[in-house]
Amino acid sequence: MDSDPVKRERGLETMRAVYAWPEVADGPGDFFGYTVEHLFGEIWNRDGLTVRERRLLLIGLLVGRGLHDVVGIQVQAALANDELDADALREIVILLTHYAGWPDGAKLNSQVESIIAKAAKAQTKEARADETAATGEPAD
Repeated sequence: MDSDPVKRERGLETMRAVYAWPEVADGPGDFFGYTVEHLFGEIWNRDGLTVRERRLLLIGLLVGRGLHDVVGIQVQAALANDELDADALREIVILLTHYAGWPDGAKLNSQVESIIAKAAKAQTKEARADETAATGEPAD
């Protein structure tokens, strides 16, 4: 693969944004190159669908195919990027359970609830740290 530095950087930036990761290290090999330059550099940047719409489609596809190991990454990123809130994620669970089946829905529900709980805990911790920084006193 002949790498294009402009596409590569655009792809890395898009990958960081899509997954709400603070950093994405560049990697070796053609597979990584196509992933970054084509999938994230081009496909995720096309007109016609928002990142949120692409994410919804991807979550549905992953659940429908039973690819639960990857679903969590998408759910966590959607929540971190404010594309979907806890209520919307729970609605997705209910809808997809009826189309993908109860076992897949149950697995998705566990993932969603775990991710929501972790995000809420992190938000509470951050709020306490902010209060401590503002007042100089530890939050109760």
